[in-house]
Amino acid sequence: MDKKSLRIVYMGTPDFAVESLKSLVNGGYNVVGVITMPDKRAGRGHKLFFSPVKEFALTQGIPILQPEKLKDESFLTALRAWKADLQIVVAFRMLPEVVWDMPRLGTFNLHASLLPQYRGAAPINWAVMNGETKTGVTTFFLKHEIDTGKIIFQEEIEIPDQACVGDIHDQLMEMGARLVVKTVDAILDNTLQTVEQEQLIDQTLELKSAPKIFKETCRIDWKQPAKRIYDFIRGLSPYPAAWTEILHPESEQPATIKIFETEKRICNHHRKDFGAIVSDGKTFVDIVVLDGYVRLLSVQLAGKKRLEISEFLRGFPLNSSFRCL
Repeated sequence: MDKKSLRIVYMGTPDFAVESLKSLVNGGYNVVGVITMPDKRAGRGHKLFFSPVKEFALTQGIPILQPEKLKDESFLTALRAWKADLQIVVAFRMLPEVVWDMPRLGTFNLHASLLPQYRGAAPINWAVMNGETKTGVTTFFLKHEIDTGKIIFQEEIEIPDQACVGDIHDQLMEMGARLVVKTVDAILDNTLQTVEQEQLIDQTLELKSAPKIFKETCRIDWKQPAKRIYDFIRGLSPYPAAWTEILHPESEQPATIKIFETEKRICNHHRKDFGAIVSDGKTFVDIVVLDGYVRLLSVQLAGKKRLEISEFLRGFPLNSSFRCL
C-alpha cells in the first residue's frame, strides 16, 4: 500500500493540529475525512466560529464530521463509511474504544510532551510552568487509559529560560507535523518498533501530569520563590495568561491584571509582605516575593489592551500603597 491508497481520517481542533493536517495534505497523503469540534458562537453578535482545523479542511474540500457525542450511532455510521485504514489524533478529545479501535491499522496520537511525562490536556503549559529545560513530541497508539499507549517516535527540544509557552507551542507544532508524517511513513513501510511506556518509567523519577488549566489555576501565588513565579508566568503566556489582583488600601474593589512578561530579581531581603509593590510610578514595578522580586514588564488591565509597563504606569500609576493579592 502507498500513501495515496492509505485511507486516513484526521481528528483535531486548534491551531496546533492544523500544521500536521497541512503536512499530510501537502505531502500527498489520502486524508478522506476530518473530525473536529462543533462550531461555537462567541462575541457580541454571537458570531459562529469554525475550528482552525475545519477552516483548513474546507479550503481543501475534505469531508468534515463535527459530532457532539462520539458514541452517537449516526456519527459512528458516518465514520465507518469513510473506511479508514488509519486514524490520526492531534489535540482533539478523549476517544471511546469504538472509535479508536475502528481502523485496521489503529489510531495514533501526537502528544506535545516526552511521554510518559506530562500526560494530560495541557502538556506544553505545564512543562514551562514547572521550569523544565526540555520537552518534545511523541506519537503513540491509543488504548484505554489516556496517553499511555505504545510509543512510536519521540523528538525533543530545549526550553530556553527566557522562552514563553507561545514560543515552545510553535516549535512543537512544526516538529510534531514532521513526526506525524514520519509515523505514517513507518506504518506504510511496516518498519514500526513501538515501546511500552512502562519501559521508560524510572522508579526514582517523579511522573508529572498536565491537567486542564482553569482560570483559578492561573492565579499567581506571590509567596513562591522568584524563579517559580517567573516560570509560572511564562508557562501561561500569552494564553491563557497568569493574573493577579491589585488592591489600593483606600479601595474596596481590587483591579485584575494579566501578566505576560517578567524578570526575576533574586536577592536577600527580610521582607515578609509578599505581593507588596515597589515602583517609581514611571518606569518599573517590582513585586516582593520569597527570595527577591519579580519585575513586571508586560501587563494587561481587564478590558484593556496589553501594554509595556511604562505605558501601563501612565494610565495606572502604582506606588508602595498598592499590593498584589
